Amino acid sequence: MLLVLSEEHKEHLGFLSEVDPAVVGEFGRIAVEFLKKGSNPKIYEGAARKLSVSSESVQHGVEGLMFLLTESSKLMISELDFQDSVLVLGFPEQLNDLLLQLYLENRKEIRQILSKLAPSIPQYHNLEWRLDVQLASRALRHQVKPTVTMKLHLEDGAKRSAHVLQTDPATLQHLIQELERALAELKSNHCRRILRNIK
Repeated sequence: MLLVLSEEHKEHLGFLSEVDPAVVGEFGRIAVEFLKKGSNPKIYEGAARKLSVSSESVQHGVEGLMFLLTESSKLMISELDFQDSVLVLGFPEQLNDLLLQLYLENRKEIRQILSKLAPSIPQYHNLEWRLDVQLASRALRHQVKPTVTMKLHLEDGAKRSAHVLQTDPATLQHLIQELERALAELKSNHCRRILRNIK
């Protein structure tokens, strides 16, 4: 799978061909640090003074490199695909090899960082349910009024929570149909392609 870069990203990465390969290696280290701790404008300004360029150029270069490394790591593209993806940038072979080395050295760490950044969503643990039917009341002697009460147990790591839900059977039936439709949509070719790219 090849990585598709927009014109803006190509322009930002184009700055890397103007600097020394040692500087590109340092930019790679800074990009991984920024993933861990966040952006720091002081580092951009210091690097810009040393290179005699604007801090915005340095920032775009580092962010372009960060995008290249994170997207490649997210998709776990092979060495050959990474080289082919970088080839469109028109860099010298030495710079392409350096970028490949940066990718191979950091992809596991970047994937770990990205997995920690993903939101934690509670997971299903158990479901208890009860069906109540009111057959009559003082006002109406012959009526059938069913109610479904559910207690949904969720767990988020070691923490567990319970939510009580109450509905009538018609609404529950509609909810089931919508969920079945969503599951069917998930099995479509279009959704499969999107999910492959997300992983």
